[in-house]
Amino acid sequence: MSHQSKRVFSCGQGAAPRAGNQRRLPRAMAVFAVGLAVASLAAAQAKAPGKVASADHIRAVTRSVDGAFIEANAANTPDWPSYGLDYAETRFSRLSQINADNVKDLGLAWSYDMESTRGVEATPLVVNGIMYVSASWSVVHAIDTRTGKRIWTFDPKVDRSIGYKGCCDVVNRGVALYQGKVFVASYDGRLIAVDAGTGRKLWEKDTIIDRSHSYTITGAPRVFKGKVIIGNGGAEYGVRGYITAYDANSGEQKWRWFTVPGDPGKPFEDESMAKAAKTWDPAGKWWEAGGGGTAWDTLAFDPELNLMYVGTGNGSPWSRSKRSPAGGDNLYLASIVALDPDTGRYVWHYQETPGDNWDYTSTQPMILADLNIGGKARKVILHAPKNGFFFVIDRTNGQFISARNFVDVNWATGYDQNGRPIELPEARAGDKPYDAIPGPYGAHNWHPMSFNPQTGLVYLPAQHVPLNLMDDKNWTFNGKQPGQPHGNVGWNTAKFLNVEAPASKPFGRLIAWDPVQQKAVWTQEQVSPWNGGTLTTAGNLVFQGTADGRFIAYNATTGAKLWESPTGTGVIAAPVSYMVDGKQYVSVAVGWGGVYGQAQRATERQGPGTVYTFAVGGKAPLPAFVQYRAGELLSGVKYDPANVAAGTALYVSNCVLCHGVPGVDRGGNIPNLGYMNTAYIQNLDKFIFKGPAMARGMPDFSGRLSMEDVEKIKAFIQGTADAIRPK
Repeated sequence: MSHQSKRVFSCGQGAAPRAGNQRRLPRAMAVFAVGLAVASLAAAQAKAPGKVASADHIRAVTRSVDGAFIEANAANTPDWPSYGLDYAETRFSRLSQINADNVKDLGLAWSYDMESTRGVEATPLVVNGIMYVSASWSVVHAIDTRTGKRIWTFDPKVDRSIGYKGCCDVVNRGVALYQGKVFVASYDGRLIAVDAGTGRKLWEKDTIIDRSHSYTITGAPRVFKGKVIIGNGGAEYGVRGYITAYDANSGEQKWRWFTVPGDPGKPFEDESMAKAAKTWDPAGKWWEAGGGGTAWDTLAFDPELNLMYVGTGNGSPWSRSKRSPAGGDNLYLASIVALDPDTGRYVWHYQETPGDNWDYTSTQPMILADLNIGGKARKVILHAPKNGFFFVIDRTNGQFISARNFVDVNWATGYDQNGRPIELPEARAGDKPYDAIPGPYGAHNWHPMSFNPQTGLVYLPAQHVPLNLMDDKNWTFNGKQPGQPHGNVGWNTAKFLNVEAPASKPFGRLIAWDPVQQKAVWTQEQVSPWNGGTLTTAGNLVFQGTADGRFIAYNATTGAKLWESPTGTGVIAAPVSYMVDGKQYVSVAVGWGGVYGQAQRATERQGPGTVYTFAVGGKAPLPAFVQYRAGELLSGVKYDPANVAAGTALYVSNCVLCHGVPGVDRGGNIPNLGYMNTAYIQNLDKFIFKGPAMARGMPDFSGRLSMEDVEKIKAFIQGTADAIRPK
């Protein structure tokens, strides 16, 4: 074995003790041991057949969950106490009771109805058999994994009429658990602590600094050193990103760090903002559109270095020529940033896409690992953001180590030795339609990847969704002009989408990636883009759900498919594994949706959000699912053909990103209007002006559209259906 291919596989807190944490681990193990003793006693008291765990039992097993618990659990991973399993976010379960030899015998142990009809992106947390998982609209479910029964639910009562104020479905990626409290960030921007035993609300904080802007939260909080950390989303709508820490006990705000600078006419919050402002052109008045950079997903923590890492988002607007006309890197967009978790102080950054121009966020999940690279042990971050390159970065100082594209890309040929992309000028020009590869959906989106230290491989859900981009030279902030993508419901991209039909082809792919050699070891092609996150285990397995409604186990070394189960509807979330009473389980939360899944799908069946839990020898029946009611292609709506062109522009600025192209797309968790009942489209005004679908997130178009506009939109819908109807 060459020096370069030798690896030191200690993944943050997910490995055996290292010299650097030998003083830390004994305390962690002691605390963990006490917690296990309490949990064992409580578990013994809670095992009455058929009964769910009591509130006293739950308090006993969750009060011990803190940083020491998470670090100690990482040694053997009997529980899944944090979003990515451990602080390093490896999603590597050290359990091997289920393995490559017996995975063929997996069966359903139980299923649980989450009673949701929109996207489910959550990673469940499980501690001593108590599961916490969130559904759409930020509703939290506590489930007894011994019985599969509900313990409690907590609904933060998000106003359903504001569902349109987020770009990417009314999803929630999960909760945090700490010292007997469950923390959920609601879609409408609140951070809420609830009692882990009862679901009773303990405290609530509004995290949004300016309610006149469309901030939302879809990400899972993390707790580092007694502080609950949460960011937000909304860059498409014109917001300024930031991340905030709150005291886990009281909810008191401890610090806040902004990801991009504000108005240069006002004092900057700190030196990092003053430094960043030098990379923006004030002629673009970026602060009016917020600048973007929203930290809407990934967070990781290294207790030894006392650093937390956050991935930042895209520019607002997308087009750099509008927000920063003279160019510039526009820090800290599309970057990984290291912060001091005690103070929120900026420490270092590495920008993966300088001057982001394509919605190439760096918010995709990152993993901390220790690798042997070139004969030298390196503490690294492994990252595969939207832009299509797999990055290995030194997590002690942000130094670039390597980057290699894991899918085909056409915006850059690679990265130079200084970690700068070697761009293709035509990709940025923006003066004519350009097939962006990857497109704004990303070569890898929020769907979690995992890292197995035994194989040395990262298991990465990769994809391509074709999209054609061109700069909108006439864009102004909140201009709301017909033809601007969702411009009439708040979007501000300064880009036109699909002025020409994209020539590239969609795909979904599972890649086993070697981060040292920077190459794919094996791949599995999938039916569609938008497949679920991954879990890897010491049983030499990789688990992933797919867009076409399957849950699959692969051999982690070879990629051979070993087992699968139908799930009825598409899977986008990531699975977890845990041990209860000496038995290993695998669970996954299923529910089709997310930004792609609103208008597209790859299955013929649908059902409510469901948690599936599997074990060797499981015999429970699969839940029933129903066929999608696609209906016949729309016909019979009277319209003036002269209105179709104007209706096209109005449809683009109001409807397309949720409902898709009438009759062309199939509809996802939101119906395609080309397959609706004729009466619905004939009476479209009854549904878009204070209509019944407001209760499911559809905007009220009163004051946004006129009756004449509605007639033009009807003309486009029926005209498109007629144009594609087989002759």
